[in-house]
Amino acid sequence: MSIVVNQKENIFLLQTKSNSYAFGIDDQGLVRHLYWGSKIYTVDDFEMPKLTEVSTNDPVYEITREEFPVYGSLRYKEHCLKATFADGTREIVYQYCGYEVIESDTKETLIVTLRDSYYDFIMELHYSVYEAYDLMERTVVVKNESEQTIEIEKIHSGQFHIPCEGLNFTNVHGHWGAEQQRFVQKVNYGKIVIENRRGISTHNHNPYFILDKDATENHGDVYFGALRMSGNFSGVIEQTQYGETLAQIGLNSHDFMLELKPGEEFCAPSVICGYSSNGFATMSHNLHHFAQDHILRKGHRPVLYNSWEATEFKVNCREQIHLAKKAKEIGAELFVVDDGWFGERDGIDNGLGDWYVNESKFPNGLNELISEVKAMDMMFGIWVEPEMVNPKAQLYKNHPDWIYHFETRESDTSRGQYVLNMTKKEVRDFVYEMLDELLTTYDIDYIKWDANRPISQTSTEKDIWYRHIEAVYGIVTELKKKHPNVLFEACASGGGRIDYGILGIFDDFWTSDNTDAYDRLFIQDTYSYIYPIKAMRAWVTDCPNFLSGRVIPMKFRYHSAMMGTLGIGCNILKLSDEDVALSKEMIRQYKEIRPIIQEGDFYRLSNTSSNDYFTYQYLKEDKGVIFVFLPQSKIGHRGVNIKLSGLCEDGRYTLTMDEGEITKSGSYLMKHGFNIQLKGDYASTIITLNKVK
Repeated sequence: MSIVVNQKENIFLLQTKSNSYAFGIDDQGLVRHLYWGSKIYTVDDFEMPKLTEVSTNDPVYEITREEFPVYGSLRYKEHCLKATFADGTREIVYQYCGYEVIESDTKETLIVTLRDSYYDFIMELHYSVYEAYDLMERTVVVKNESEQTIEIEKIHSGQFHIPCEGLNFTNVHGHWGAEQQRFVQKVNYGKIVIENRRGISTHNHNPYFILDKDATENHGDVYFGALRMSGNFSGVIEQTQYGETLAQIGLNSHDFMLELKPGEEFCAPSVICGYSSNGFATMSHNLHHFAQDHILRKGHRPVLYNSWEATEFKVNCREQIHLAKKAKEIGAELFVVDDGWFGERDGIDNGLGDWYVNESKFPNGLNELISEVKAMDMMFGIWVEPEMVNPKAQLYKNHPDWIYHFETRESDTSRGQYVLNMTKKEVRDFVYEMLDELLTTYDIDYIKWDANRPISQTSTEKDIWYRHIEAVYGIVTELKKKHPNVLFEACASGGGRIDYGILGIFDDFWTSDNTDAYDRLFIQDTYSYIYPIKAMRAWVTDCPNFLSGRVIPMKFRYHSAMMGTLGIGCNILKLSDEDVALSKEMIRQYKEIRPIIQEGDFYRLSNTSSNDYFTYQYLKEDKGVIFVFLPQSKIGHRGVNIKLSGLCEDGRYTLTMDEGEITKSGSYLMKHGFNIQLKGDYASTIITLNKVK
């Protein structure tokens, strides 16, 4: 059993493979946290400490370790839930009503029910336990069983208690073209707030927390949680005066209010959370395995060619066919036409919303190109931006009321476009029907769904920040039911929607518009802490890079992109014969190692050199791959000692390198390591690993 209950004492013990989480109901009816850490086997070991008021300035409500603090009474701390009842009361006083345990093939779920002492308002605390993955999933469901509307002003999915001070908090900062820039900040007194207010979750911060006690990749305590939400979120990290650190995460209360009408309920976005006593690698592996097994679609992701850099908006059928033939020659499995195929689209200012095939670009229709692609035994994909409309589009002229706007204000444009009000049923129906017709009419295997501007002027409704994302999820979910073989890529002006909310609804992440192979090493490294490699789309693009102006050898560009789900985005019609031959070889090699890359365990290896080596390992069963990068040689003749991870100590492994083969024991490769030296700037290599039978 993953969930054990001491019914006499009302104490709940949640057990995973290695960890335990305990809380209970005290004599005042408060839901109080007791423990989160390494496994404790017996629920009877836990007791509920009696709370007494320290002083009038330290009331019981303030010092107790509440699982789900609500607004009201003598609480001055961060709360997870604030509601306004019909009579204006802004305070929740709950009573414990009981619990239920639900078992399924993949998890056990504990539901603890709380009810307001005066109003017919229900709060259900949900804890799902994934024992094999050392993970839990937490959320709250609120129900209005009264006859009047209740306004929800704030709802966070849970509060997490870490029994330590002086922790390190890890998240990301960034902006367009510089997403996933990792930072580590010491937690002290005061509050650390991460959030998004733009309607698109992740160009800046990302909806997760990592808290550690000076942990390394393989040692030390790490507590973490990732929110399943793609829009506005907020997270608060706080070291309290009482010797612990708190973390909260959930929907952002900025410009937010949810009306809960009589008989309605609302389930907050859940948090996938866990604890590792063995550093960051275990945290990453647990999350990656869970995503692979329970969220992501099965099967390997195809090698993709995207035509954007070759043509930009100047799309035409003849050139697309030429590109497709060259893409097939080098080994691509999926050909994707990007922006510019529809409406009167010749730039960012027109076309969006008019989703018909441009006859001047495709005089014989889209099927001419699709037939050519299919005849070459490749999949076909296409770019769309369904949430947006240009002011010049016929769709906007016909339906000016379909955008987010205020009647008394001039509507905001950004990137020459408006955001469609996806909370309107008629808009949702239009988007669904447009995409359904596209997928029904044409033999399309892949949709690249883009969203290139944040939301603004959200009309008079304050729930759109959540309802918009809910609509996107719903449309794609319904489309996949009807077109189950179509893959969907989440792109939001680069890496604007990388989160566990969209993962599983969509199949791939477009990680960043920044395709510079050196910059990508940092972006991909940070991405790997939380998100699975299988969903990380990475491209080989032209040099000089359009953002950095940097010129990097083709081999390095391929190796950097091969660390995720490989894509090619350069103008392959202009490649030299040498680069064509290299592309063929790199793609061939990627296909050989693809199962290891997309489904294996990922390890961020330490750099032991004075030079800035980047070393990464993938391991799946008895096979492995090691990537080694040297962007710049600062000190000549300095190599790097690479110590591997995850091997059987008494097993023997053969490493195949450019210089030949070596065979060593697992213990030797992990404890002693092996040396390798790269020369010159932007040098890179791939080493394969095979266990000797």
